[in-house]
Amino acid sequence: PEEMALPPPRHYCIVKNPVKRDADGNVELDDKMQVTLLYGEEEIRTEGPPFPLYPGEVLKLEPTALSIVPPQSALRLGAIRDFTMPSKEGEGVVKRAAGDEWLFVGPATYIPRVEVTILDTMRATIVKPGTALRIRARQQMKDSGGALRQAGEEWLMRSAGAYLPGCYEIIEETVFPMVLTERRAIHMRAVRTFTDEYGVHRRAGEEWLLTMKECETHIQDVNEEVVNPDLGICALSRTQYCIVRNPWDESGKQQMGRLELRRGEMAFFLKPGEELVGGKTKDVIVLAPDEALLLKATQPFTDVGDVQRTPGDRWTVVGPTEYIPPVEVEVVKRYGAIPLDETEGIYVRNIKTGAVETVIGRTYLLGPDEELWEKPLSENVERLLAFPQNDSKGVKLSEHADFVPTLRDRTKVVTYRTPHNSAIQVYDYRQKTSRVVWGPGLVMLQPDEQFTILSLSGGKPKKQNQIHSLSLSLGPDFMTDVVVVETSDHARLQIQLSYNWNFEVDRSNPEDASKIFQVPDFVGDACKAIASRVRGAVASSTFDDFHKNRCVTSEIASVSCPTLD
Repeated sequence: PEEMALPPPRHYCIVKNPVKRDADGNVELDDKMQVTLLYGEEEIRTEGPPFPLYPGEVLKLEPTALSIVPPQSALRLGAIRDFTMPSKEGEGVVKRAAGDEWLFVGPATYIPRVEVTILDTMRATIVKPGTALRIRARQQMKDSGGALRQAGEEWLMRSAGAYLPGCYEIIEETVFPMVLTERRAIHMRAVRTFTDEYGVHRRAGEEWLLTMKECETHIQDVNEEVVNPDLGICALSRTQYCIVRNPWDESGKQQMGRLELRRGEMAFFLKPGEELVGGKTKDVIVLAPDEALLLKATQPFTDVGDVQRTPGDRWTVVGPTEYIPPVEVEVVKRYGAIPLDETEGIYVRNIKTGAVETVIGRTYLLGPDEELWEKPLSENVERLLAFPQNDSKGVKLSEHADFVPTLRDRTKVVTYRTPHNSAIQVYDYRQKTSRVVWGPGLVMLQPDEQFTILSLSGGKPKKQNQIHSLSLSLGPDFMTDVVVVETSDHARLQIQLSYNWNFEVDRSNPEDASKIFQVPDFVGDACKAIASRVRGAVASSTFDDFHKNRCVTSEIASVSCPTLD
């Protein structure tokens, strides 16, 4: 004999191939008095009197305790065949089709059915104050609030407390709030058209700022995205200002392409699309008494004092003062006054007329239509001015080919200190006149003046263009030359001659002073003239006579030469 099956209280068991029963619960028999089995079927039996297993019946699952669903939990059930079941209210029945899913919410004891399978055990998620749950629908359904949701749609559950998701709901994540402060804002963008939590209608692609004026904390909605979660505030002190491009007006419309000047003291957040020109705030321009700003108008506007400015106007603001340039003004440059000694000067050019003038011996501040002018000089003049041993004796530039002159400030007046007992000629190309400066003295070139470079002969024997100088020594001095002579009996001799020379000139007479510069190379011309006289005197005597009386002959030749005045 076999023991009868006896499920204890709050237990159940599963019988495979159960017997078929009639409406009164009696076992049906076939014509041979054998029990009729439902092959392939299963039957769940709970607590009750012991029952035997008829031939063919199989105890598939031993007595097992019933599932207890605790509070804040539920079983997600799924129908594996069509069937009907009593409704929760106890009135009528509920038809279930294969594939339907529903929740069995606790606290309760779940009694299984053969038509139903347990898909999952779901537990409630605690929604803390100030947080929310992002939920996604697996298929078309109605949420806990009765709103119709489409498959794939997402929404937020903001109500604090325990939330048990529906059978077709998936909790994606817990959304935590973003905290806003007085110095922090959030830059948002709408992903699709919707009405936000604050009742503002937002269009897809629209951007806006959230500050402490709207809320202290913000939970990101599923229809919006965060562009910048930590947008800092722009704070301007009393000595600062900034220029904002594409500002928003009071009506909430963005003015594309415009510029707006904002000066301290103030603090603000840059709205979407706005940007700082230059990427940063700027300090107020503080001008000292010897400083100025050169300004240029880029747009027509009315300046301080009801002065009308048109594009292209130039003017200066002179210190001491504080200045903030309007958006219609371009700061061309900031410059200071130029202090000048009595022996210093600068070249100043008027950009409207083109006239160039010199300013010497006083502190000068350029005007709005003035600029410093660079005076060009030839390469040889630059080298002679920069040469450390430049004097009236000149410089052999060919022996100093590697000498590189130091860079000169071409805007400063060119000066040259004329050595003692010397003269220098300056030529004015505009007036086509020249002037002579006697040493010791200081030469300061005007804009249209240039130095006269002297190219003198040098070496033994004398060669042209050997010595270059800006000043001419007046002597007395001497020069030495080597001369080749030939006697009457054709004896060729090479003799060395030295001459003393000096210039006798009336410095008070300009015409007389200019004569000393009429001969470009007085050294070469004088040596050639005296050498010619010496050759003539030697050619009239024989070698023996010249050898015996060479001093007398040379003296006669020298004396017969004209005096070089």
